[in-house]
Amino acid sequence: MNRQILKLAIPNIISNITIPLIGIVDLAIVGHLGSEKYIGAIAVGGMIFSFLYWGFSFLRMGTTGFTAQSFGKKNAQESAKILAQSLIISALGAFLLLILQIPIEYLSFKILSASSEVESLARQYFYIRIWAAPATIAMYALMGWFIGMQNTRIPMAIALTINVLNLGFNALFVYVFGMTSDGVALGTVIAQYLGLALSLLLLKKRYNEVFKLITIKTINDGKSFLRFLIVGRDIFLRTMCLLLVLSFITAQSAKLGDTVLAVNTILLQFFTLFSYVTDGFAYAGEALTGRYIGERDKPKLSTLIKKLFTFGLITALLFSLIYIVALSDLIKLMTNESSVIKMALELKWWIVIIPIISFASFLWDGIFVGATESKGLRNSMFLASILFFTVYYLSINILHNNSIWLAFVIFLAARGFLQTVIFRRKILIL
Repeated sequence: MNRQILKLAIPNIISNITIPLIGIVDLAIVGHLGSEKYIGAIAVGGMIFSFLYWGFSFLRMGTTGFTAQSFGKKNAQESAKILAQSLIISALGAFLLLILQIPIEYLSFKILSASSEVESLARQYFYIRIWAAPATIAMYALMGWFIGMQNTRIPMAIALTINVLNLGFNALFVYVFGMTSDGVALGTVIAQYLGLALSLLLLKKRYNEVFKLITIKTINDGKSFLRFLIVGRDIFLRTMCLLLVLSFITAQSAKLGDTVLAVNTILLQFFTLFSYVTDGFAYAGEALTGRYIGERDKPKLSTLIKKLFTFGLITALLFSLIYIVALSDLIKLMTNESSVIKMALELKWWIVIIPIISFASFLWDGIFVGATESKGLRNSMFLASILFFTVYYLSINILHNNSIWLAFVIFLAARGFLQTVIFRRKILIL
């Protein structure tokens, strides 16, 4: 089983790790333009799109869980139906974002608080990047379906292509055409559409037979569609809580000043880097958990969970060690602003302990998604989020910026603990 896990996990890790690396490179590009306002603009603009796009991550997760279970049942008709339904939802979601972009922008900047210069740049970033919505959301559905079909090589190829193109376009627009954060937004839009074109091409080439199974009759299955929407609703609410926490961190950082905003944005990149690597194992957990539930093979499911946590612990210890040894040098690669570097190093140990504290929650996410146990995901996130805000408001006047990191660490630990309790009290029935 180790081989099965790694066969699925390694391509996911390779594709996932490029995402935060591109974010780090983007910050490095604008972090050397002579002002921290460009870092702030990407942070604020990026936070808005995290909220918007991650809200649709239920498409990726729900599609993976249901597709993996149909794969385990060897039901190709059901797999085709799930893909079609997911793509329909993605198209409707993208249409809503585009027609509502003005009120979304207005409300976003009513909620957020940043300096006038950062806000102006972030608005420019928003109105460019919003046009990537159709491609970005459609790829959630496609990536989820590929993973559910136990195929992580295609998502890896697509992710690598998108992120290399993104990096290339960003560098072109900033260094050649003299753009700033707007160039980063434009590079993202172009790369997303090229990635969608590649996704559809590979789908047609590898799974051409699936198109023959998609009919109006199979798509118009009210019971199946309702079940997908119920699971999607729970995952959506879970994701909104996560985004609320992450958005709150950025918003509160902005209130503490541009330097604090830049520092916390940079440090969150190291959390994101670890989370994407660990998500490689979580995605493998989604695919294999769904498959074994579809096959009704409880012994393999039990073995899978034990092995996933072994891989997760090793990964967490490795990241913590890297951060102990090299975090200072990594921060200096991302910015040459002395005030930002000094403050970031004062917060070093929060970043060191986060991998060990958080790895369990990422792995449980994958297991619960594969089992389509969406209520457990939702309820554990609700409780952990309440704990986050409680800790923050009780400590902010004493710990200031450290209160953000204390609350975040407790939030991550609580998620893993609560998911463990839920799993043990509600053993997944095959």
